[in-house]
Amino acid sequence: MPPKPKHTREQIIAAALELVSEKGMETLTARELGARLGTSARPIFTAFKNMEEVQQEVIAAAAKRFQSYAQRAVHFTPAFKQLGMQVLLFAAEEPKLYQLLFMRGDGTRRSFDQAFSFEDSMSVAGMQMLQKDYGLSAEEAAVLFRHVWIFTFGLGALCATGVCCFSDEEINDLLGQNFMAMLARVQSGDIRKPTVHPQLNDTDSD
Repeated sequence: MPPKPKHTREQIIAAALELVSEKGMETLTARELGARLGTSARPIFTAFKNMEEVQQEVIAAAAKRFQSYAQRAVHFTPAFKQLGMQVLLFAAEEPKLYQLLFMRGDGTRRSFDQAFSFEDSMSVAGMQMLQKDYGLSAEEAAVLFRHVWIFTFGLGALCATGVCCFSDEEINDLLGQNFMAMLARVQSGDIRKPTVHPQLNDTDSD
């Protein structure tokens, strides 16, 4: 009978997530994680095939933590604005996890829709909020979501990297002003969903 693991997968993932939350993904090595667990690296490879598997589990755990922030928005009115506030709160409180989830490129040129899938749960929830609270069509909600989210995640990047520090009042004003301006343009038909540049989908281009 094989020896009983000293640490469960869940315990290892929890320790890895906290390590990344404090120091960033680049510090997630077998040695660093073993030290965090108070052991050698061996127990890690009893529970996982390799560190790549650990990294993928950490990304999933980070996304779950982010979702716990985003889900708070449903208890507020207007919910969509609060969703933006929660994104920026996550960026301020969990800057390393924000960078992990939203600021890691792999060198692939993609459109916004490809990079930030409208099929994920937050995108769907956000567009449903817009349709419900502002009487928008599905197409209008998608256009507004795109423009507002680019602005919001840009603010998040400034917060997560320590370039800027905004007060709650400043964030509230910035999000509110941007949203109302974009909402007016969408309702007037002044902005539409952009066409994807063909080179973004050309995997054979240099």
